[in-house]
Amino acid sequence: MIALAELDLLARGGTVALLLLWSWLLLRDHRDTLAARVAVAMNVAIMGYAVAWRFWVAAPFSLAAMIVDALSVMAPALFWLFAHIWFTDARRIGVRNWLIVGGFALLPVAQIIHIRITGEFWPLAWLLVRIGMIGFGVAGMWIAWRGRDNDLVEPRRRFRSAIVWIIGALVIWVSLIEIPVHGGFWNQMIRTLTQVAIALVTLVTTAAIYRFAQPQLFAAVAPPHSADDHVADRSALAIRLQTHMDAQRAYRTDGLTIAGLAAQLGEQEYRLRRLINGELGHRNFSAFLNGYRLAEVKSALTDPAQREVPILTIALDAGFGSLGPFNRAFREAEGMTPTAYRTAALIDSKID
Repeated sequence: MIALAELDLLARGGTVALLLLWSWLLLRDHRDTLAARVAVAMNVAIMGYAVAWRFWVAAPFSLAAMIVDALSVMAPALFWLFAHIWFTDARRIGVRNWLIVGGFALLPVAQIIHIRITGEFWPLAWLLVRIGMIGFGVAGMWIAWRGRDNDLVEPRRRFRSAIVWIIGALVIWVSLIEIPVHGGFWNQMIRTLTQVAIALVTLVTTAAIYRFAQPQLFAAVAPPHSADDHVADRSALAIRLQTHMDAQRAYRTDGLTIAGLAAQLGEQEYRLRRLINGELGHRNFSAFLNGYRLAEVKSALTDPAQREVPILTIALDAGFGSLGPFNRAFREAEGMTPTAYRTAALIDSKID
């Protein structure tokens, strides 16, 4: 019968091997895609967790052990960042997300500095790290759940409903089992079984992802097709959808879902999903709606007659639920704030 220590070593080695393979494939095929690069960073952090225990057993509180351990605790934060970028098709990480992940990274760094200077463990930093790990795990699962109906990439939509929940639950479990600081047989057995579970989840995740055509899952986000592109080539349903959106301004409806839009058109939801994703080039429904909303906003911002209308009023009238999502969507699309956009447009209009 295989010994517990041997099983533990096999599971850790298997996890590292699978993550190295997956990371190499991601870099080979999708290195220009932000979600793929963040996935590789997440994989490196998970590999850190797989080997950190061995470093810690060999030389407790050594600099190498503390650095690898610090790397490992970043896995939940990177899981959250990966879920956010992958499921929203974000093209950049954004200042707010950099600050969240960077602020969390300061905690293990502060722990290392504290130990190196004082020679003592800092319990508060350790507790905040564990709370943060669980929080990031829950947040990643929430992102996967919240936006599942908006996802127009069908393989990714099926994937997020199953595998991501498993990964998120595992992240939370790993965070919880690290809380007990005592050793013993039961603690070691739990750690070993957790390593086996990580290896199995890594195997299943890798296999599930590579069952699908890769452009469907990790495609670089390209600009969607314009409503005026190849008008003659568009299907009857696409023309009807365009006419409905322009005439009825359905995008202004608060909380509009793809099921609701399908009902307005009297069409099956799956046909509408296939149309917006395949023919029009959108990877999620929110991006499709925001395209119309931003077009209306930009038209209003460049209109001298509306120079005194507050930007918030314009955004709400166009269908945005609040200022935060509007500002993020606008900066993502235009690379500047709405205020800067309005100022530049009005200056240009005076020059003309």
